[in-house]
Amino acid sequence: MYGLWRPRVLGAWKVPATGPVILAVNHAHNVDGPMVMGVAPRPVHFLIKKEAFVGPLGSFLTGIGQLQVDRHSADRSAITRALGVLKQGGVLGIFPEGTRGDGDFTSLRAGLAYFAVRSGAPIVPVAVLGSSEQRGRLIKGLPPLRHRVDVVFGEPFEAGDDGGRRTRRALDEATERIQKQLTGHLENARRLTGRQGDT
Repeated sequence: MYGLWRPRVLGAWKVPATGPVILAVNHAHNVDGPMVMGVAPRPVHFLIKKEAFVGPLGSFLTGIGQLQVDRHSADRSAITRALGVLKQGGVLGIFPEGTRGDGDFTSLRAGLAYFAVRSGAPIVPVAVLGSSEQRGRLIKGLPPLRHRVDVVFGEPFEAGDDGGRRTRRALDEATERIQKQLTGHLENARRLTGRQGDT
């Protein structure tokens, strides 16, 4: 990442040095996941759509510990593997919106709340800004080479309600709390980086 672009990383020290952690990353561009993997202070295991696991790229992603998930069904094996990462004290990376979009955390799926409530792992919000503001001349699908991309890590927070409830209502309430925290972090990250309105 540092060889191709100019990442500016803020707040990486906020990621707990040990124990299970969930990184909740906004997703506006294909490079967002690799960028976070490249600059995070700990190895990250992302849940990635199974369509990406083809040919040499699939072998590479598996080799570096990434987890494939079928987004069109309740993929129990992916859920088990992701919970296993957290149980072993690792870092799980999730795009809470489920797919690429505006990267503004406005449409969260329940998966993040489920993993956070089930595992008890803290969530660290991560804002990637600048990855989709310009298209490269050499490769249209990537940001221009040497372009600055900001990665801002936020304060860890707990999604649960201290009662340990895992009901549908508890997950809905956790999703609301998570969305408030993530959108607040994104606004703060934009102020910090001077990228108002950027993703």
